[in-house]
Amino acid sequence: MIHPTAIICKSAEIDTSVVIVPYSVSGENVNIAANTILESHVVVKKNTTIGINNKIYQFASIGEDPQDLKFNDEETILTIGDNNVFREYCTINRGTVTGINKTVIGSDNLFMTSSHVAHDCVIKNNCILSNAASLAGHVRLGNNVSLGGFTLVHQFCEIGDFAFSGLGTVISRDVTPYTLVAGNHAQAYKINTAGLKRKGFHLDIIKGLEKTFKLLIKSKASRGEVNAELKELNLSYKEVEYFVNFIKNSERGVTR
Repeated sequence: MIHPTAIICKSAEIDTSVVIVPYSVSGENVNIAANTILESHVVVKKNTTIGINNKIYQFASIGEDPQDLKFNDEETILTIGDNNVFREYCTINRGTVTGINKTVIGSDNLFMTSSHVAHDCVIKNNCILSNAASLAGHVRLGNNVSLGGFTLVHQFCEIGDFAFSGLGTVISRDVTPYTLVAGNHAQAYKINTAGLKRKGFHLDIIKGLEKTFKLLIKSKASRGEVNAELKELNLSYKEVEYFVNFIKNSERGVTR
């Protein structure tokens, strides 16, 4: 159902099951899949693809031009998966040709009021951006990341799976997976034990991650001592191996 006051561009492809209520706008080359709902005064700009079962609340801006001074109206895109919720005043920008040409959002994510996703960000699945959490350009979020209200993430940072940030955290380096960070600038405090238990992680895996965290993030041991202890860690757990490899592959350095 599309309300007669909604403005839909002729090139937009809207599934017949989509609900668009009064005064919303859909731009050129927009594709919206089944059972998605746009509440009033939602603006979806050009070259945006939205999957099934998404709900976008009033006054959200989806697929607007990137806030990059180098942007010159090139054809870039925004891709959104399934079962996401975008609350009031969310702003999600398209990509840039100097980045990866697209912004990508996976599925089952929650974007609370006034959260912001800038150009060329890649967000996987089951993430939560609390009120006014903001991602600068080129940020990458893994799966099951939770960002507390007013968290700010510097451009090009990567945040690993199951990481958690406290209220008002300012992140300027990569955040290791499974880690709880807080503060301005962010510090890594511990493994997000409570969150992992709620997600059903086995106690042995959590203990392995805690040992790895203390060794690689908080230890003042020499590189040789760290490497020796690493050999003794149980890397048969894929979660521990992922943690170790994340640090090895970090381009910005990790939050400590």
